[in-house]
Amino acid sequence: MAEDKGYKLKQGEMIFHKPNEFHNLLANGKIAPNIIVITFVCNSEAMKYFENKLIVTGDTVKDLLTKIIKEALLAFSTPLNISETTKLDKKDKSIFGCEQLLKIYLQQLLIYLVRKGSNIVPNDRLSSLVRERSHNDTTKKIINYLKNNLPNNISFDNVCLYSKLGSTNLKAMFKEQMGMGVMEFYKTLKIDKSKEFIREEQFNFTEIAEKLGYASIHYFSRHFKKATGMSPSEYATSVKIRI
Repeated sequence: MAEDKGYKLKQGEMIFHKPNEFHNLLANGKIAPNIIVITFVCNSEAMKYFENKLIVTGDTVKDLLTKIIKEALLAFSTPLNISETTKLDKKDKSIFGCEQLLKIYLQQLLIYLVRKGSNIVPNDRLSSLVRERSHNDTTKKIINYLKNNLPNNISFDNVCLYSKLGSTNLKAMFKEQMGMGVMEFYKTLKIDKSKEFIREEQFNFTEIAEKLGYASIHYFSRHFKKATGMSPSEYATSVKIRI
């Protein structure tokens, strides 16, 4: 996925994502793919060549990728097989020239691809069902994150950081999937959990407020009444009456 567009990559194909472009990967659940992801900065105008293209690779490209990985292993102590990595730490004692060779091989790779000029214009986009699946998976992860942080007071920026989505994409995707904003949904989860606590009668209102990260019982009561139309005590009474 690149933003809201889907591309189907086959063995030996490569895609370049634009700077700050949201992207994620999906496998078909049948064949385990081997994927190499490289992040780099290059301000050359020549990079426009790679926009909106799938690149067909060959043995030369595979050889250069192997060399890049080899030099990266020599240069950095951070494992390269962890997708959540955001920073690479240099080795205290790395082999002479490994970082320079890393850059040289990357430049060689880019120059080779431009000179070769072979590409597939991606007119074979994935269906909306695949896009929907991607958004569904991401939304489920975000909801689990919100549920696991009910005792805390996480912010929208925290959710952006966790989901690796920009604020605009996150707002649009979550609203499309759930019919409301992320923080509105988060507040709804807190209210639903507080109702559950009240029905179970294991904690008093002050304890419930603390367990759900409210600054005070007064703030919890105001939030509860705004969401339900009843104060916590009125809701507790209504539950007992129904029983």
